[in-house]
Amino acid sequence: MLLNLKCVLFLAVTYFGLSNTKIINEVKQSIRKFPDGFSFGAATASYQIEGAWNADGKTETIWDHLTHNNPCSVKDCSNGDIAANSYNLFKRDVEMIRELGLDHYRFSLSWTRILPTGFPDKINEAGVQYYNNLINEMIKYNIKPMVTLYHWELPQKLQEMGGWANPHVTDWFADYARVVFEQFGDRVKYWITINEPYQICNAGYGSTTKAPQLNLKGIADYMCAKNLLVAHAKTYHIYNNEFKPKYGGVVGMSMSAQWYEPESEEQVEAANEAMHFGIGQYAHPIFAKEGDFPQIMKEKVSAKSAAQGYYRSRLVEFTEEEVNMIRGSSDFIGLNHYTTYLSYRSNVTLEEKQDSDVTSYQPNSWPGSASEWLKQIPWGLHKLLTYVKHNYDNPMVIITENGFSTLSGLEDDDRISFYREYLNAMLDAIEEGCNVAGYTAWSLMDNFEWLEGYTVRFGLYEVDFTTANRTRTPRKSAFVYKEIVRSRALDPIYEPNTKVMTIDEGH
Repeated sequence: MLLNLKCVLFLAVTYFGLSNTKIINEVKQSIRKFPDGFSFGAATASYQIEGAWNADGKTETIWDHLTHNNPCSVKDCSNGDIAANSYNLFKRDVEMIRELGLDHYRFSLSWTRILPTGFPDKINEAGVQYYNNLINEMIKYNIKPMVTLYHWELPQKLQEMGGWANPHVTDWFADYARVVFEQFGDRVKYWITINEPYQICNAGYGSTTKAPQLNLKGIADYMCAKNLLVAHAKTYHIYNNEFKPKYGGVVGMSMSAQWYEPESEEQVEAANEAMHFGIGQYAHPIFAKEGDFPQIMKEKVSAKSAAQGYYRSRLVEFTEEEVNMIRGSSDFIGLNHYTTYLSYRSNVTLEEKQDSDVTSYQPNSWPGSASEWLKQIPWGLHKLLTYVKHNYDNPMVIITENGFSTLSGLEDDDRISFYREYLNAMLDAIEEGCNVAGYTAWSLMDNFEWLEGYTVRFGLYEVDFTTANRTRTPRKSAFVYKEIVRSRALDPIYEPNTKVMTIDEGH
């Protein structure tokens, strides 16, 4: 579909009109203040840190199943059976949050730790008590819990019944969410239904880079996408109708949100298409005025499906009722942003099972990290926030993940550079009117990084996985982030004293 002239002009401004001195890869030399009320935090996920994989009534998840049955699909053949042992060390985790002076802590719940069967017929009191203890420890020190209901840990038994490809999963998830709201809703005011739906569906159902490794691209991933959005919307309305009147919290979704930059001025439409097939696949049904999947995505998949001999589009359509239920079903948009890609129009054959005729890549010249996919391109965050502002009516944004991978070691100047430059880019966007309310560093501590295992580290705190007590030690970046949070300012030349990490009085 050809874009109209107005749209093309807007896209050209979005992609090319922002390359000024404010957003290039430089750190400003002046101290910059953050807005009043801005919330700083750090994030983790249950499977990546908790351990205790089968303790106290918890049952098997899809990640337990994958790592136990195909261990060397993980780079170092490791698993999350013990991980950082946060199930037993949660008080030390909260102490670390206090040391950093954070406003909020984003963590996720393990579905099978609360509901061992996956259903509400049996509530596991030990699992509920673990999360109660963690939440109460945070509340004691005025730390806001930001709770993710689902960070990739589907009960294995539900997966064997089709998982996110089974339409009944929308009710399974909504039932689980209602139990969680009943148990913790009196203290938790920030809820994230689902973390990174694109990764769940495209990587887990359309590829083999995440559990459950179905590798049914163009079919199972689209079934997953529809069901996941319906599940999210049902959950949002349950909270909005039954719990918000009592507790007054907010509900959103955290979306994998990379930036796709056109390789040249001729590739603006291609890059925009990449955005629609990326974040747009999930943000458009919720935040766009018309709702539904993006039109270009619907047209592309339908045309490709017909050319491949299918009787109907492989992109499962929403009913009118579902479109209306999903549209507007978030109080904020959570953005998990790490990196940027260049995009161009390419010739894709029918056999390649790629519905977007766009190829994206990262130049080798871009500064890298310990992860092959993570290049340090801070201006991409500025452009992403501008895109969200203009395309989705400037919703409240919480950056729910942003971080940098290194190898082990406490001196992590590259991570410090990453945080400073991305926070600079975020401040540029805020100054231009983007409605950003919070920032969440990934990650509070080193953890199990999915198929990369323990080969890369994202933590502000280093975890010694060779010791029984999983000793946590602050990296240099922890001291720098602590000063950013304390001063509510970004000082590009601050050098910390890294000898002792203490808890500030009054936090």
